[in-house]
Amino acid sequence: MSTEFKTEVKNTGSGVSAAVKFKDADAEAIVRRNSLWALGVGLLPLPGLDLLGVTAIQIKMLNELARNYKVEFSENRAKSILSSLAGGLGTLAGAPVLFSLVKVIPILGQTAGLVSMPLSAGAFTYAVGKIFTQHFASGGTFLSFDPESVRDHFRSEFESAKQTVKDMQKESGAPHS
Repeated sequence: MSTEFKTEVKNTGSGVSAAVKFKDADAEAIVRRNSLWALGVGLLPLPGLDLLGVTAIQIKMLNELARNYKVEFSENRAKSILSSLAGGLGTLAGAPVLFSLVKVIPILGQTAGLVSMPLSAGAFTYAVGKIFTQHFASGGTFLSFDPESVRDHFRSEFESAKQTVKDMQKESGAPHS
């Protein structure tokens, strides 16, 4: 398995950003597939069930990435890291919970939740996958992962993942939120 990363620098109009591109096709396939699953689970109309489903998908993805890089998997550590990464997004971290809970409001809330939750779930999953692909490819493990040290990078990956997930959604023919 050949793992390389290429850094692409883009001028986005609001500044210059660097995005790490996948070079490990297996890891990219794992991240893309699970991000699309998260996008789909985000469409579930029941509040809370969507969050549980997305979390389960993210844990499954981390397990698959760990196997891909021959890193020992720890479900408890994965859950802890996911919580830390979500918390590190600050006010953005509450968005998926809000998008899920708003679904209890008939019609308007359900529509708003069904529009917002899938994109948020898919983008968060994609950003987690990219961060862990980079971490594992550089020899890291679950024990050596420090959410605090990647907080800014994760926030940047999450923001760019929103467009990536929209593009993946179009390519795959998945229902649009």
